[in-house]
Amino acid sequence: MNIIKNRTFDEERALYASENIRLENCRFEGAADGESALKESVSISVENCFFDLRYPFWHDNGLTLKNSEMTQNCRAAMWYSENIDIENCRLHGIKALRECRNITVNNCDIISPEFGWSARNIKMENTSAESEYFMMRSENINFKNVNFKGKYSFQYISDAVFENCVFDTKDAFWHGRNITVINSVIKGEYLAWYSEGLTLINCKISGTQPFCYCRDLKLIDCEMTDTDLAFEKSSVEATVTTKIDSIKNPLEGHIYVPEFGELIMDDENARGRVISSRKVYCGCRTCA
Repeated sequence: MNIIKNRTFDEERALYASENIRLENCRFEGAADGESALKESVSISVENCFFDLRYPFWHDNGLTLKNSEMTQNCRAAMWYSENIDIENCRLHGIKALRECRNITVNNCDIISPEFGWSARNIKMENTSAESEYFMMRSENINFKNVNFKGKYSFQYISDAVFENCVFDTKDAFWHGRNITVINSVIKGEYLAWYSEGLTLINCKISGTQPFCYCRDLKLIDCEMTDTDLAFEKSSVEATVTTKIDSIKNPLEGHIYVPEFGELIMDDENARGRVISSRKVYCGCRTCA
Protein backbone atom coordinates (compact mmCIF):
# COMPACT_ATOMS: atom_id res chain seq x y z
CA MET A 1 0.00 0.00 0.00
CA ASN A 2 1.31 3.40 -0.96
CA ILE A 3 1.30 5.78 2.04
CA ILE A 4 0.85 9.51 1.44
CA LYS A 5 1.46 11.79 4.45
CA ASN A 6 1.27 15.49 5.24
CA ARG A 7 0.34 16.60 1.73
CA THR A 8 -2.09 19.27 0.48
CA PHE A 9 -4.08 18.75 -2.72
CA ASP A 10 -6.22 21.34 -4.48
CA GLU A 11 -6.10 20.38 -8.14
CA GLU A 12 -8.87 18.71 -10.17
CA ARG A 13 -8.93 14.89 -9.73
CA ALA A 14 -5.76 15.05 -7.68
CA LEU A 15 -5.64 11.32 -6.97
CA TYR A 16 -8.05 10.05 -9.61
CA ALA A 17 -8.36 6.26 -9.99
CA SER A 18 -5.96 5.53 -7.16
CA GLU A 19 -5.58 1.98 -5.81
CA ASN A 20 -4.35 0.70 -2.47
CA ILE A 21 -3.31 4.00 -0.93
CA ARG A 22 -3.32 5.26 2.63
CA LEU A 23 -3.71 9.00 3.29
CA GLU A 24 -2.52 10.38 6.62
CA ASN A 25 -2.71 14.00 7.79
CA CYS A 26 -3.51 15.29 4.31
CA ARG A 27 -5.60 18.30 3.33
CA PHE A 28 -7.83 18.77 0.32
CA GLU A 29 -8.14 22.54 -0.04
CA GLY A 30 -6.58 25.44 -1.86
CA ALA A 31 -6.73 28.07 -4.58
CA ALA A 32 -7.16 25.68 -7.51
CA ASP A 33 -10.50 24.61 -5.99
CA GLY A 34 -10.39 21.25 -7.74
CA GLU A 35 -13.11 18.60 -7.58
CA SER A 36 -13.33 14.80 -7.43
CA ALA A 37 -10.01 14.18 -5.72
CA LEU A 38 -10.36 10.40 -5.34
CA LYS A 39 -13.00 9.54 -7.90
CA GLU A 40 -13.01 5.99 -9.34
CA SER A 41 -10.59 4.73 -6.68
CA VAL A 42 -10.25 1.31 -5.02
CA SER A 43 -9.09 0.32 -1.52
CA ILE A 44 -8.52 3.73 0.03
CA SER A 45 -7.69 4.32 3.69
CA VAL A 46 -8.02 7.86 5.04
CA GLU A 47 -7.05 9.00 8.53
CA ASN A 48 -6.74 12.43 10.14
CA CYS A 49 -7.50 14.23 6.89
CA PHE A 50 -9.35 17.44 6.07
CA PHE A 51 -11.69 17.88 3.08
CA ASP A 52 -12.82 21.33 1.94
CA LEU A 53 -13.42 20.55 -1.75
CA ARG A 54 -16.37 18.99 -3.58
CA TYR A 55 -17.12 15.39 -4.60
CA PRO A 56 -14.03 13.62 -3.21
CA PHE A 57 -15.34 10.01 -3.20
CA TRP A 58 -17.46 9.09 -6.23
CA HIS A 59 -17.61 5.59 -7.72
CA ASP A 60 -15.17 4.23 -5.13
CA ASN A 61 -14.99 0.67 -3.83
CA GLY A 62 -13.44 -0.01 -0.43
CA LEU A 63 -13.15 3.20 1.59
CA THR A 64 -12.12 3.53 5.23
CA LEU A 65 -12.45 7.02 6.68
CA LYS A 66 -11.32 7.72 10.26
CA ASN A 67 -10.80 10.80 12.43
CA SER A 68 -11.38 13.12 9.51
CA GLU A 69 -13.45 16.19 8.70
CA MET A 70 -15.58 17.22 5.76
CA THR A 71 -16.59 20.87 5.85
CA GLN A 72 -19.67 22.60 4.45
CA ASN A 73 -17.72 23.14 1.25
CA CYS A 74 -17.23 19.40 0.83
CA ARG A 75 -20.62 18.83 -0.76
CA ALA A 76 -21.87 15.54 -2.19
CA ALA A 77 -18.84 13.82 -0.69
CA MET A 78 -19.70 10.15 -1.30
CA TRP A 79 -21.88 9.06 -4.21
CA TYR A 80 -22.19 5.75 -6.07
CA SER A 81 -19.63 4.09 -3.79
CA GLU A 82 -19.65 0.82 -1.85
CA ASN A 83 -17.99 -0.94 1.07
CA ILE A 84 -17.51 2.16 3.19
CA ASP A 85 -16.46 2.35 6.87
CA ILE A 86 -16.67 5.76 8.56
CA GLU A 87 -15.55 6.28 12.16
CA ASN A 88 -15.00 9.33 14.39
CA CYS A 89 -15.63 11.78 11.58
CA ARG A 90 -17.36 15.12 11.08
CA LEU A 91 -19.54 15.03 7.98
CA HIS A 92 -20.80 18.57 7.45
CA GLY A 93 -21.26 18.82 3.70
CA ILE A 94 -24.67 18.73 2.05
CA LYS A 95 -25.90 15.59 0.25
CA ALA A 96 -23.35 13.13 1.58
CA LEU A 97 -23.63 9.36 1.08
CA ARG A 98 -26.04 9.08 -1.85
CA GLU A 99 -26.62 5.93 -3.93
CA CYS A 100 -24.05 4.07 -1.80
CA ARG A 101 -24.19 0.56 -0.35
CA ASN A 102 -22.59 -1.57 2.39
CA ILE A 103 -21.86 1.26 4.82
CA THR A 104 -20.99 1.49 8.51
CA VAL A 105 -21.02 4.78 10.39
CA ASN A 106 -19.82 4.89 14.01
CA ASN A 107 -19.31 7.73 16.47
CA CYS A 108 -19.75 10.48 13.90
CA ASP A 109 -21.13 14.02 13.86
CA ILE A 110 -23.34 14.58 10.83
CA ILE A 111 -24.73 17.95 9.71
CA SER A 112 -25.82 17.28 6.17
CA PRO A 113 -29.14 18.12 4.49
CA GLU A 114 -30.35 15.34 2.20
CA PHE A 115 -27.98 12.81 3.73
CA GLY A 116 -28.08 9.15 2.79
CA TRP A 117 -30.51 9.11 -0.12
CA SER A 118 -31.06 5.74 -1.81
CA ALA A 119 -28.42 4.04 0.33
CA ARG A 120 -28.51 0.26 0.84
CA ASN A 121 -27.21 -1.83 3.72
CA ILE A 122 -26.27 0.91 6.17
CA LYS A 123 -25.41 0.42 9.84
CA MET A 124 -25.11 3.50 12.05
CA GLU A 125 -24.21 3.58 15.77
CA ASN A 126 -23.38 6.12 18.47
CA THR A 127 -23.87 9.04 16.11
CA SER A 128 -25.60 12.43 16.12
CA ALA A 129 -27.16 13.82 12.96
CA GLU A 130 -28.91 16.95 11.75
CA SER A 131 -30.52 16.84 8.34
CA GLU A 132 -33.59 17.37 6.21
CA TYR A 133 -34.97 14.50 4.15
CA PHE A 134 -32.57 12.22 6.02
CA MET A 135 -32.11 8.72 4.54
CA MET A 136 -34.87 9.10 1.96
CA ARG A 137 -35.58 5.99 -0.15
CA SER A 138 -32.91 3.94 1.60
CA GLU A 139 -33.25 0.25 2.50
CA ASN A 140 -31.77 -2.34 4.84
CA ILE A 141 -31.05 0.13 7.65
CA ASN A 142 -29.86 -0.68 11.17
CA PHE A 143 -29.43 2.19 13.66
CA LYS A 144 -28.43 2.00 17.33
CA ASN A 145 -27.90 4.92 19.71
CA VAL A 146 -28.49 7.55 17.05
CA ASN A 147 -29.64 11.04 18.03
CA PHE A 148 -31.32 12.78 15.11
CA LYS A 149 -32.84 16.24 14.61
CA GLY A 150 -34.49 17.52 11.45
CA LYS A 151 -37.57 17.45 9.24
CA TYR A 152 -38.92 14.91 6.77
CA SER A 153 -36.76 12.01 7.87
CA PHE A 154 -36.81 8.36 6.77
CA GLN A 155 -39.38 8.87 4.02
CA TYR A 156 -39.93 5.97 1.62
CA ILE A 157 -37.43 3.74 3.47
CA SER A 158 -37.82 -0.03 3.74
CA ASP A 159 -36.56 -2.89 5.90
CA ALA A 160 -35.21 -0.92 8.84
CA VAL A 161 -34.53 -1.45 12.55
CA PHE A 162 -33.94 1.44 14.98
CA GLU A 163 -32.95 0.77 18.60
CA ASN A 164 -32.25 3.13 21.53
CA CYS A 165 -32.55 6.18 19.32
CA VAL A 166 -33.87 9.72 19.85
CA PHE A 167 -35.59 11.35 16.88
CA ASP A 168 -36.75 14.99 17.05
CA THR A 169 -38.42 15.20 13.69
CA LYS A 170 -41.63 15.76 11.76
CA ASP A 171 -43.15 13.84 8.88
CA ALA A 172 -40.93 10.88 9.74
CA PHE A 173 -41.39 7.42 8.19
CA TRP A 174 -43.90 8.58 5.55
CA HIS A 175 -44.55 5.77 3.08
CA GLY A 176 -42.04 3.60 4.96
CA ARG A 177 -42.30 -0.20 4.78
CA ASN A 178 -41.26 -2.97 7.19
CA ILE A 179 -39.81 -0.80 9.96
CA THR A 180 -39.23 -1.72 13.62
CA VAL A 181 -38.44 0.89 16.29
CA ILE A 182 -37.40 -0.32 19.76
CA ASN A 183 -36.81 1.53 23.06
CA SER A 184 -36.69 4.88 21.32
CA VAL A 185 -38.04 8.43 21.68
CA ILE A 186 -39.83 10.01 18.74
CA LYS A 187 -40.91 13.66 18.94
CA GLY A 188 -42.61 15.28 15.98
CA GLU A 189 -45.73 16.04 14.02
CA TYR A 190 -47.56 13.83 11.52
CA LEU A 191 -45.61 10.70 12.33
CA ALA A 192 -45.55 7.79 9.91
CA TRP A 193 -48.44 8.68 7.60
CA TYR A 194 -49.00 6.15 4.80
CA SER A 195 -46.55 3.67 6.32
CA GLU A 196 -46.95 -0.09 5.99
CA GLY A 197 -45.65 -2.69 8.42
CA LEU A 198 -44.42 -0.24 11.09
CA THR A 199 -43.89 -1.72 14.58
CA LEU A 200 -42.95 0.32 17.65
CA ILE A 201 -41.94 -1.42 20.89
CA ASN A 202 -41.47 0.35 24.24
CA CYS A 203 -41.25 3.75 22.58
CA LYS A 204 -42.12 7.25 23.78
CA ILE A 205 -44.09 9.16 21.16
CA SER A 206 -45.24 12.78 21.13
CA GLY A 207 -46.64 15.23 18.59
CA THR A 208 -49.89 15.99 16.83
CA GLN A 209 -51.72 13.69 14.40
CA PRO A 210 -49.54 10.58 14.48
CA PHE A 211 -50.15 7.36 12.55
CA CYS A 212 -52.71 8.33 9.93
CA TYR A 213 -53.44 6.25 6.82
CA CYS A 214 -51.18 3.44 8.07
CA ARG A 215 -51.44 -0.24 7.19
CA ASP A 216 -50.39 -3.07 9.51
CA LEU A 217 -49.37 -0.65 12.28
CA LYS A 218 -48.38 -2.14 15.64
CA LEU A 219 -47.62 -0.39 18.94
CA ILE A 220 -46.46 -2.56 21.82
CA ASP A 221 -46.32 -0.99 25.31
CA CYS A 222 -45.69 2.51 24.03
CA GLU A 223 -46.25 5.90 25.64
CA MET A 224 -48.10 8.61 23.70
CA THR A 225 -48.06 12.12 25.18
CA ASP A 226 -49.44 15.32 23.64
CA THR A 227 -50.80 13.25 20.77
CA ASP A 228 -54.16 14.16 19.27
CA LEU A 229 -56.20 13.04 16.27
CA ALA A 230 -54.26 9.80 16.25
CA PHE A 231 -54.76 6.74 14.02
CA GLU A 232 -57.06 8.32 11.46
CA LYS A 233 -57.96 5.79 8.74
CA SER A 234 -55.30 3.36 9.93
CA SER A 235 -55.25 -0.40 10.34
CA VAL A 236 -53.77 -0.73 13.82
CA GLU A 237 -53.13 -3.06 16.75
CA ALA A 238 -51.88 -0.95 19.66
CA THR A 239 -51.25 -1.24 23.37
CA VAL A 240 -50.62 2.25 24.78
CA THR A 241 -49.69 2.79 28.42
CA THR A 242 -50.61 6.49 28.71
CA LYS A 243 -53.56 8.73 27.95
CA ILE A 244 -54.10 9.73 24.33
CA ASP A 245 -55.53 13.21 23.90
CA SER A 246 -57.78 12.21 21.01
CA ILE A 247 -58.33 9.32 18.61
CA LYS A 248 -59.97 9.84 15.23
CA ASN A 249 -61.62 7.30 12.95
CA PRO A 250 -59.31 4.27 13.18
CA LEU A 251 -60.15 2.20 10.14
CA GLU A 252 -59.78 -1.24 11.72
CA GLY A 253 -58.08 -3.10 14.54
CA HIS A 254 -57.82 -2.53 18.28
CA ILE A 255 -56.35 0.24 20.44
CA TYR A 256 -55.87 -0.60 24.13
CA VAL A 257 -55.39 2.56 26.17
CA PRO A 258 -55.95 3.41 29.85
CA GLU A 259 -57.61 6.72 29.00
CA PHE A 260 -58.36 9.05 26.10
CA GLY A 261 -59.60 12.61 25.99
CA GLU A 262 -61.84 12.39 22.94
CA LEU A 263 -62.94 9.72 20.48
CA ILE A 264 -64.04 11.05 17.10
CA MET A 265 -65.96 8.52 15.03
CA ASP A 266 -67.65 10.46 12.27
CA ASP A 267 -66.56 8.32 9.31
CA GLU A 268 -68.94 5.46 8.53
CA ASN A 269 -66.04 3.34 7.29
CA ALA A 270 -64.12 3.57 10.59
CA ARG A 271 -64.50 0.25 12.39
CA GLY A 272 -61.50 0.25 14.69
CA ARG A 273 -62.13 -0.50 18.35
CA VAL A 274 -60.80 1.44 21.31
CA ILE A 275 -60.66 -0.52 24.58
CA SER A 276 -60.33 1.58 27.71
CA SER A 277 -61.07 0.54 31.30
CA ARG A 278 -62.65 -2.65 29.97
CA LYS A 279 -65.17 -0.72 27.90
CA VAL A 280 -65.15 -1.08 24.14
CA TYR A 281 -65.72 1.88 21.85
CA CYS A 282 -66.14 1.08 18.20
CA GLY A 283 -67.47 2.32 14.90
CA CYS A 284 -71.08 1.33 15.51
CA ARG A 285 -71.87 4.92 16.57
CA THR A 286 -73.72 3.82 19.72
CA CYS A 287 -70.43 3.24 21.52
CA ALA A 288 -69.05 6.69 20.78
